[in-house]
Amino acid sequence: MSTMTRDNLYHHEHGGEPERRFGLRREDVLDFSVNISPISPPLPEETIDSCELHRYPSIDGGGVAGFYRDRFGLARECVLPVSGAIEGIYLIPRALGIRRAVILTPSFFDYERACRIAGSRVTCLWLEEKKRFELPCMEILAGRIGESDAIFAANPNNPTGTRFPKEVFLALASRFPDKWFVMDEAFIQYTDDFPLSSLMQDVRAMKNVLVVHSLTKFYALPGLRLGAVIAHPDTVGTLLKHKEPWTVNAVAERVAGELLNCGEYEKEVRTLIATERAKIFRQLKSVPEITVRGYGANFFLAQWNAGSDLDELLEYLIGRGIHVRDCRNFPGLEDNYFRFSIRKPEENDYLLEQLLSFGKRVGAALE
Repeated sequence: MSTMTRDNLYHHEHGGEPERRFGLRREDVLDFSVNISPISPPLPEETIDSCELHRYPSIDGGGVAGFYRDRFGLARECVLPVSGAIEGIYLIPRALGIRRAVILTPSFFDYERACRIAGSRVTCLWLEEKKRFELPCMEILAGRIGESDAIFAANPNNPTGTRFPKEVFLALASRFPDKWFVMDEAFIQYTDDFPLSSLMQDVRAMKNVLVVHSLTKFYALPGLRLGAVIAHPDTVGTLLKHKEPWTVNAVAERVAGELLNCGEYEKEVRTLIATERAKIFRQLKSVPEITVRGYGANFFLAQWNAGSDLDELLEYLIGRGIHVRDCRNFPGLEDNYFRFSIRKPEENDYLLEQLLSFGKRVGAALE
């Protein structure tokens, strides 16, 4: 069954927009709805000023490709720079001529949208609430993939935090060499076992595996579109035949080069997220009105299960300057689900304090 209607196929919204729903300026709230690093990389102040904006950037995003080569050890011919992972997500089904795609659901809205715009027929493979949104067994996965041309997945999945172990993904790709396997690794650098968890080093041996990677989430650069599709050289060549030139601008190329100097920043982010993730998970166990799901990335999927409507909690948090992501527009998450990112320790403490306070208030009212 489709999760998308004819009316919303061309309609775009983004969950991290408190001004749209609540009429608030972003600077007036702690925005837990956006899943980016809580700290910013130490980029030199003159980075943008030194860009020669009167000149064309490289036609193929060479500066971004250089980052992936030097940071992750990837061969240039395996890297297709794009203007953020979203460009890659829309390019792939169009360029590869995908006609039947299976998509894990609930998941990021644009996998389905990109496939349908490219003319693909989409079927959903549901991550079941009663199974804590865990990945289906190998037999179920294989059965659905066998009926399709491609599978789109994410590791970790957004918004459920579900992990898709690369060993399972590669086993399926080996079993079905005539199918396309597309993995979104936008949040992979937040996983405890990175870089072993990533498929980036495996694409040269697997022509049917593509990795979509973003520099937006981990390096806190949502305003600057940076990313790449990483695949076998033959697959990259096919994508290039359909990709527009000059989609990566000069500022993006320059910033990508500066990110190579952010080794200490990367360690700081990973330590912060791991520490705060464990703290939040532990403390929310004392809030019976809230159940949390997912432990793989820099966010949690949570369910408000106190018997009242989620709107009461959202309005309470907004009144205290906190914005979380209402997930009820995700198919399968209509039952009072919301998502919140991991921010700085003091900000996380404030969110936990407010969740605990409201939970106690509602609990007392129900007694």
